Amino acid sequence: MASTTPPSGSNGSPQPAAAESTTWDVELLRVLVSRQGSQVEAQWAIHPQLKLDLLPHEWQEVSDLMAKVSGIVGNRFSQVLAQADPEPPSNA
Repeated sequence: MASTTPPSGSNGSPQPAAAESTTWDVELLRVLVSRQGSQVEAQWAIHPQLKLDLLPHEWQEVSDLMAKVSGIVGNRFSQVLAQADPEPPSNA
């Protein structure tokens, strides 16, 4: 789940030693919304090390908040899809 992203403007080529103080972005949380037909599903994930570093009550709080975030994002995604791509009329 964890991935690092080079800072903007980096072309992936080796940098001189003086540039080693470059900052890297690390993905700690991810919300994924997927669609299959008219079904929309929202999921979230957390960096494994962050999960290990959290106390049980902190983990519960993060879980509760991310469930709300996933619900909000999933509902909004569903609304936008319904406006942009309404279900075709059935032939029954």
